[in-house]
Amino acid sequence: MQLFLKKTTKLIFTVLILCVLFSFSTLWYFSSDLPDYKILANYKPPISSRVHSGEGQLIAEYAIQKRLFIPYDSIPEKVIHSFLSAEDKNFFSHPGVDAKSITRAIIKNIKNIFSEKRLEGASTITQQVAKNFLLTNEVSIKRKIKEAILAFRIERAYSKERIMELYLNQIYLGEGTYGIAAASLEYFDKAVNELSYEEAALLAALPKAPSKYNPYKSTERAKKRRDIVLKNLYDNSYINKNEYESLRQKKIVTKKRKIKLLEEANFYSEEVRRIVSDIYGYDDLYKGGLSIRTPLNSNYQIQAVKALRKGLEEYDKRHGWRGSITNLQSKDWQNYIKEFIPDKSLNWKLAKVIEIDTLNAKIEIENKKIGFINFKDISWTRKKSFKDLLNLNDIIYVKKIKNNKWNLKQLPKINGGIVVMDPFTGRVLAMSGGFSFRLSEFNRATQAKRQPGSAFKPIVYAAALENGFTPSTLILDAPFVMEQGEGLKTWKPENYGKMFYGPSTLRIG
Repeated sequence: MQLFLKKTTKLIFTVLILCVLFSFSTLWYFSSDLPDYKILANYKPPISSRVHSGEGQLIAEYAIQKRLFIPYDSIPEKVIHSFLSAEDKNFFSHPGVDAKSITRAIIKNIKNIFSEKRLEGASTITQQVAKNFLLTNEVSIKRKIKEAILAFRIERAYSKERIMELYLNQIYLGEGTYGIAAASLEYFDKAVNELSYEEAALLAALPKAPSKYNPYKSTERAKKRRDIVLKNLYDNSYINKNEYESLRQKKIVTKKRKIKLLEEANFYSEEVRRIVSDIYGYDDLYKGGLSIRTPLNSNYQIQAVKALRKGLEEYDKRHGWRGSITNLQSKDWQNYIKEFIPDKSLNWKLAKVIEIDTLNAKIEIENKKIGFINFKDISWTRKKSFKDLLNLNDIIYVKKIKNNKWNLKQLPKINGGIVVMDPFTGRVLAMSGGFSFRLSEFNRATQAKRQPGSAFKPIVYAAALENGFTPSTLILDAPFVMEQGEGLKTWKPENYGKMFYGPSTLRIG
């Protein structure tokens, strides 16, 4: 008996030593090439940069990921409780890995294997931080071991509050949003501190599968998952039974965030983007969360765009009608017009000609509504009747006059630019580089290179006046020839009338 006990003790001792050696060798093997967790100390998440007009109106946003950073102290308890209940209820007590959750997951996964169900994980919030910041999404035991090792190291280096802050600002929550602040705006159009418990619970329900539980696409599925989070909140004593029953009965109510960007300011904001990118670089613009204030006056900008377009259209109309965009006989013609859709700020629509007589044209608008164009509104086309102007199934641009009356439109072949500047400060209050940003992003106000011509004269004459010349000073207007360089033609400036006037006063010039 004693011999058996001795052998058993030795066997147990040997197995323990082997287990310890195996554990240490495993840790050493997987620890050798782990990423440096210390980079989390200087974590700077990619944050959206925003461009505002002089009155504070948002005119553009630039971002790789839709994210607004929020510090831990500004995160309400409702949100923290909801995420703890959904993801890791023992977060504030475990050392990085939750042994109870792992044991429970192993037992459940054994059952899942036999029932061919999806295997469950047991990742803590700290492990998710390690995965999201330092590792890949590879599904393997190797990654899980690395994740666990990093989780222990992160817990030793950073406070629980810092880890939670990293997690809640980095996590993907669907609809292109990262972090709770951006998601709160996207789903509820609210700041985080305005969220109710059922709204916070819905956000906490999303990390498991953001697409699957998206409330815009799968309301019922999202509600079931949200109710599970609410049940966990009750089980964890964050809410009482009455609150739980009341919250569970509430329907999911979302409010899509509407950012009304100034469409007429696309040329302006694109010029700002180019300037900021050149000065500060790509990373600062798209990841640095810059707040860019411009002198743009929204009212001036709208009026400037209207004036430019009116001038271009009137010039173009003087050259008559050039014909329809295309001709589509298909009943589903709306499916084939994406390439022709005009700039939103034009308020134009695409239409199909479905009936023609001498003085009227009957059209079908994009939204299937019926409208009419009267002959009195198309005198600029220089056509005698609609039969000379259009054919059945022609696709054309139209703009609404009133009720079911529409105007015929065509895109001008000519283009131009406009700049509205305060001459005393140099501030550019409005600017447009063309008829439509959608059709051409080339900015004719800033990128087009043109010869200055007579526009340069005031500079020359101002220099003359500063150097003793007077309006009565005589200057010889005679032929002048200058070599421009080897292989180049000589430069011979001329007057518009092709004549030279001899001695002339500065005033005449």
